[in-house]
Amino acid sequence: MSRALLPPDDGPARLRALRAHLSMRARAPRPTPPGEVLQAMVDAGLANVPPPGQGRTLERWRMLAAVAAHDLSLAKLYEAHTDALAILAELGAPEPAPGSTWGVWCAEAPDARLHCSAPSPDGTVTLRGVKAWCSGAASVSHALVSAWNDDDQPVLTIVAMDQPGVTVTGQGWQAVGMAATASMDVRFNAARGVQLGAPASYVNRRGFWHGGAGIAACWYGAAVALGEALHAACRDRAERLDPDHLDARALHPLAHLGAVDAALTAAGAMLREAADWIDRHPDRDARPQALCVRLVVEEAATRCLHAVPRALGAGPLCRDAHIAHLVADLPVFLRQSHAERDQATLGADLLTIEESPWPL
Repeated sequence: MSRALLPPDDGPARLRALRAHLSMRARAPRPTPPGEVLQAMVDAGLANVPPPGQGRTLERWRMLAAVAAHDLSLAKLYEAHTDALAILAELGAPEPAPGSTWGVWCAEAPDARLHCSAPSPDGTVTLRGVKAWCSGAASVSHALVSAWNDDDQPVLTIVAMDQPGVTVTGQGWQAVGMAATASMDVRFNAARGVQLGAPASYVNRRGFWHGGAGIAACWYGAAVALGEALHAACRDRAERLDPDHLDARALHPLAHLGAVDAALTAAGAMLREAADWIDRHPDRDARPQALCVRLVVEEAATRCLHAVPRALGAGPLCRDAHIAHLVADLPVFLRQSHAERDQATLGADLLTIEESPWPL
């Protein structure tokens, strides 16, 4: 593991520094594009988070959740950058250049396919084709990009973005939610890359599902931000009402607050349990744990998206930029979940267990 990925074990102080930086950004008179914010965070050492599976996974997830609570588009780029650093270290790549920012583009769109030539003796390859859904394509300096070799095997490549043959098309994203990620199609025309590991090593490595579970920490952070807005609004209303004469207008938001509390409490407990399991079993297949925590957090986030607007009405959606962005961005980010496909995969994993999967 690269020493650069192992910051000093002072998680609370690092989390405070991260939150202070985000709070400063939130007070700025106008928003800064997420790519520029990511670069500033990298330069300030705020993206140097502990890798998963080395005893501090929960600390890593708390940092992801904090960024997501501030801005989900930034969290998408931040999570990908930190994931790239972990992947590079796990697969034995050279240490990234100081100040470099990274994307991870491994989604496989049905209408876009990237071909990778056989590697030369020094590991370099030639890439041709289009890669879809490349978050931060116009702002990151490097990316880990999946492609397919001549034997139709998946390979992972390291690509520098500032080279001939790499074109950010400006096409491929029409959603209002997560628009600030600038997730564009990228065209590769005889671009140079470096193959990282053997074919399929990216998906077969032990950390693949550690990273997959970390996505849920981003969802959770955004859901908590929505829950906190509801909590604050309910407290404000309670201070202005006579507790002996609560009417339906007061009880209605409180019912939603109770539902949100139950959902977020369960999701938070699940994240803590999953992080602990990963740290205690870093070399075991974490797919069941990752799928379960993702599904639980997705359900909690969906509950928050349903409850908060119903409890608070249209006001925050129209007058609070932070809440409006979260409500627009989170449904799009949640679709990184595969929904019923993940449920079916988790169900199939459970068939290998003879005893009850749910002891108390």
